[in-house]
Amino acid sequence: MVEGRIIKAYNSFFYVMTEEGLVSCKLRGKFKKSRRDTGVVPGDRVTIELLPEGTGVIEQLLPRKNLLRRPAVANLTQVVLTFAAAQPDLHPLLLNRFLVLAEWSGIPKIILCVNKMDLYEGVWEDFLRPYEEIGYPVLRVSAHTGEGIETLRRHLRGEVSVFAGPSGVGKSSLLNQVDPALTLTTGKVSDKIKRGRHTTRVAELLAYEGGYIVDTPGFSAMELTEIDTAKLPSYFPEFRPYEGRCRFSPCSHSHEPDCAVKAAVAEGKITQERYDAYVQILEEVKAAQMLARKKEYK
Repeated sequence: MVEGRIIKAYNSFFYVMTEEGLVSCKLRGKFKKSRRDTGVVPGDRVTIELLPEGTGVIEQLLPRKNLLRRPAVANLTQVVLTFAAAQPDLHPLLLNRFLVLAEWSGIPKIILCVNKMDLYEGVWEDFLRPYEEIGYPVLRVSAHTGEGIETLRRHLRGEVSVFAGPSGVGKSSLLNQVDPALTLTTGKVSDKIKRGRHTTRVAELLAYEGGYIVDTPGFSAMELTEIDTAKLPSYFPEFRPYEGRCRFSPCSHSHEPDCAVKAAVAEGKITQERYDAYVQILEEVKAAQMLARKKEYK
């Protein structure tokens, strides 16, 4: 048996990087029946049996350290949530959904990367400053001018980094600036719908400076329906100091009186934007879970 890491999955083939090199693999039949709901995804570490013709069979999925659920990538050390300063404009609720997704996935490092800063007319350092104050590093860059790219490179070295974000923000263009050898396909933002085309088709780990970069298909919405609503506040780092300080326990921080989180919002210690996003995500998750339960009873 040989251990390796899945670099890409495509058309039921899994490309596994091992000490022997890259091996094209299929899943063992008995393993297919018992694998996890998420299946085997890029980033997973597996054991394979090498076959005489040079291909392999995946025999075992090794324990995961974490899993980004959408796009599905495992065993990451950091996520680079990538947005644009303009074209398309950054939507706070979408940004906060991505942050919740990353926190929920248990990824150790979460970085915000804002591309197209050359289109921003204000002071660069002010863009997303409230998120920087929460504790999220904010990299303000421009794939067009190259500004900020070296800082981005430093954050990527030795890491297993996934770039995730909506279409059209320039993830592939950024990665081509980071390392021109990647030559990723890029696309323009539609003038009509102000959204980008999905130029990346599958998630793939690309070797870079002692680690990997993962380019992923862009998307504009995501499912968070599996989140435990009781744990949702813990995915907002600025809420954590107020845990246990509300009048009621548990407290949803939405409608209850004498809520420490709502008091912090009123005092300006938590931004209204973040709190509004929390309440909307909470209601979305509750509604989706209720709908799922109704379907189960039909």
